[in-house]
Amino acid sequence: MKSILAYGLLLLTLGIFAYIGFQKGPEEKEENYLSARNSKNYLQIGLSLFASGMGIWVLFGPSEVGYWGGFWDVMGYAVSAATPFLLLAYVGPMIRKKMPTGVTLADYVRMRIGRPMQIYVGLISVLYMFTFLFAEFTAIGRAMNILTDINPLPPMLAVGLVTTAYTSYGGLPASLRTDRWQAWVVLWLFVALMLILFTGDLSSLIADAKAYNPVDEWSIGSMSYMDSFASGLALVIAITAAEMFTQGNWQRAYASEDDKALQKGSLLAAGLVFPLVLLMGILGTVVAGQGIIPAEASLSDKSGAFFYLLDDVHILFISAFIVLGLALVCSSVDTLQNAVVASISRDLSDGKMKLQHARVATVMLVPIAIYLATEPTIFGFEVNATSVFAIFLRADLLATATVLPVFLTLWNRISSQAALIGAVSGLGSVVAYGIFTADLATGFNYLWLPTNEYGLANLDVFLSALLGSGIVTVLVSVLQKPPIEKSKSGSSLIESAEE
Repeated sequence: MKSILAYGLLLLTLGIFAYIGFQKGPEEKEENYLSARNSKNYLQIGLSLFASGMGIWVLFGPSEVGYWGGFWDVMGYAVSAATPFLLLAYVGPMIRKKMPTGVTLADYVRMRIGRPMQIYVGLISVLYMFTFLFAEFTAIGRAMNILTDINPLPPMLAVGLVTTAYTSYGGLPASLRTDRWQAWVVLWLFVALMLILFTGDLSSLIADAKAYNPVDEWSIGSMSYMDSFASGLALVIAITAAEMFTQGNWQRAYASEDDKALQKGSLLAAGLVFPLVLLMGILGTVVAGQGIIPAEASLSDKSGAFFYLLDDVHILFISAFIVLGLALVCSSVDTLQNAVVASISRDLSDGKMKLQHARVATVMLVPIAIYLATEPTIFGFEVNATSVFAIFLRADLLATATVLPVFLTLWNRISSQAALIGAVSGLGSVVAYGIFTADLATGFNYLWLPTNEYGLANLDVFLSALLGSGIVTVLVSVLQKPPIEKSKSGSSLIESAEE
């Protein structure tokens, strides 16, 4: 594809999304800017959760996992994409009831177990969401480079500029408005493109999915391989835990007009996400079975396994994938921008950040993420964005060590000290597991890259974080006398919730 056509399509698509985002008008009230409380029906919530949760990672992560793993890895990735929404449908109404004036999950955490744990959860959330943002910019740059051979940086800058403009202008209402349109674009384009892709010899595609990689001994890449249950389960644990700290989901929980809208919307999102991620994972095993990626190819090339199926396709097909990719990245990036600002202003700044400062924070956030996505060398350390999947796993582990201490607080016996100690102990449990199985260096290495020898999610590492944090939280709470049932720190936010 010629560069001028690629840039034209890029600017046209982003221009349409910008027009939709700016149609909502400026949002001057902080409450609406961050929450849009009780204003959306189940269809609007479902489409928004689907669009904001997908992201362009869906063109990389599932097929990368499919290329390296087997049946259970693919299934685990698909299940893990849906389980956060299923959990939100169940837990969301409980959190809304206990903390009706909240915006983020950490708002509830403060009301329940105090300011220190709110800060800790806020930091985990910001780190995970910023990692997600960084990964999305990495992915759109790489996708545009693969599809059109243009330099990755201009698409990153264009997406960052447009999404920052309408998100800082209109806040969460603008993000919700664009989500609806982006969701329909993703659904219709994805269905159409997959139908075209599968109009060939379907039996050959199935055979390729079942076949083993004939050229790369490190790639299992077969739907016939059934021994990857451990790494598949690790994905379910890791991604489900991490997604519970995506404050964009909690903003949409509070934006739901009632509990029924939240539940139905969450179930709709889960039903849309599961088959899409599953299909993308299966296509990764097709690429592996065909053996079309040379064994000596870089890890970066292998992380884009799906795109090898698009070699020599018609220019209209490439154009459709450019639009699809831009819809995916914009729907997640605008959500993350507003969600990070919500977490910073509510959780880290203790609600003291004014709306204009929140807008400045939105603008300042994006250049940092884009800079990291260019893989710079900082103080001698090279930022490696080779694998989109690996970028997520590093943040997933922090969330896995924190998720049980947070949600165990639905049991009134859990104290603030126990939850914080439990969260830190979850990470300590990972190091302890490394020492037990190898040595101290291995334990600390697992904190940076929690994978097994095949580069897939290591179940034992994630179980160590999950179970270690949960057990310590419960034990410390039981041993404490008397139990601390509520935070004693006072604030208007807490007082209004308790009233």
